[in-house]
Parts: sequence; C-alpha cells; structure tokens
Amino acid sequence: MAHAVISVDHLNAHYGEQQVLFDVNLQVQQGEIMVIMGGSGSGKTTLLKHLLALQKPTAGQVHIDGLPIATASAKELKVLRRKMGVAFQGGALLSSLTVGENIRLPLEHNSNLDRQTIDIMVRMKLELMNLAGFENLMPSELSGGMLKRAGLARAVVMDPKILFFDEPSAGLDPVTSVELDELILKLRSAMNMTMLIVTHELQSAFKIADRIMVLFDGKVATVGTVEEIKNSPDERIQNLIHRRPRDEITDGDAYLKRLVSGGGR
Repeated sequence: MAHAVISVDHLNAHYGEQQVLFDVNLQVQQGEIMVIMGGSGSGKTTLLKHLLALQKPTAGQVHIDGLPIATASAKELKVLRRKMGVAFQGGALLSSLTVGENIRLPLEHNSNLDRQTIDIMVRMKLELMNLAGFENLMPSELSGGMLKRAGLARAVVMDPKILFFDEPSAGLDPVTSVELDELILKLRSAMNMTMLIVTHELQSAFKIADRIMVLFDGKVATVGTVEEIKNSPDERIQNLIHRRPRDEITDGDAYLKRLVSGGGR
C-alpha cells in the first residue's frame, strides 16, 4: 500500500464557539490527486488552512509527510514547507515584480543556489507552464489563465513533494479551464507530485481526480473515486452534481399548503 503523505484523523475545528469541521478523516497517498468538493460554507477552505498549518485544530491530528503539524516546532514546519507548494486562487503574484522575479522568490529565499542555476530552473518551469518568453512581463499584463499558470510555476519551482491548489478553475473560461486541467495532469505525471485540490468545478474535478472527498456543513459525506461519487445514493451529492437547489420543490400541493397554513414541514 502506498504511503499516506497527508493524514487527517478525527479533525474538529472551531471559529470561536462555532464548530465548522466535525470529525474529518482523510488519507491521501503518494502521487494521488485528491479533490475536495462541497458547497459554499461546507468547510473546504477551513480544512485547507489546517493542512497548511495556518490554523490549529480544536481536536484531532493532521500529519503531513509524517509530521504532526499542530505540535510541530517552527523549525520543523519550515523544513516541511520546503516540500510543499501552494497555488492560490488568484495567482497571488506580487504586483511590483515581474513574472520571472515572482517565480524566483522561493528559490532565492529557501535555497543556496547560484543565480545561473536559479535562472535555469525558472525557465524550465515557465516552459512547463507554456509561459516561455513571458518572464519580463508584469502580473497586470497577464490574462487570468496566464496568472494561474504563473502562480502554479512559482508553487512548483522548488519541485515540492506535495502541491495544494485552491480553486484552479475559478474565473476561467471553459477552454482555459480545460487547458489548466491538462497541465495539472501533466505536472503529476512529470513530477509524481501528491496534489490536494479544492474546487467547486464539477467537470474539472471529474477529469483530474483520483478520488474526491465531499464535505457538507463541515462533515465528510463521502470519499470515493469519480465513478463512486457519480453513482452515490446520497441525495445531497446528486443535488451537487446536477446543480439542484437543496430545497427543490417536488410537491406543489404540499408547498402551497405550507404557505397557506404558515406551518413547518
């Protein structure tokens, strides 16, 4: 059995007194693409923050590459983060730096490589992302799809073992979204990277995922392959897949009766 690079065990999380994650369990294997899905407010972003050690759980454990991150020292987390890449939703490039300068940053701050070697590594990642020749442009000169690819190039410039990706297809047109999906699969194939991707885009999730975890109201509804998710008997999951509202009206007479009587369901 493959080694679990990401392990979440009985994770609970709160914002103040409000509990937002309930007994979440998840295992992500080496080289796997795990997609986290769920509606707005389901807990996807909160889970991602815990995986990145940006928040500490109320209860439970998160292990990344074997390290219990809630109790890890600052030094241990620094070493771990060199193995991790994070691609943010909007690219999150520094607007005052060129594309090339943005991509160089992780290498300049976290390695002892000489300038020539860094230049070569930056060019390699730009070519991988189909951005060769764009290193001297400013982020404001890039399209939405190019910003995503530039942010991804920065996330993988240090050849991380694990990549976290937040909403890769958000705000992109369908063609650009498909191109980004292909790029994600190409990256996994070329670098044998473990990926955890948060998305609400069904078509993208079904194309790139090895397995999908679906969250509802901070609780795990299911974890399964694409086919298992598509064929799930859970009505909430089918509503999510078919974009049906949670309170779809199926009985018009009953609905009218509730309105007239003012009663509950």
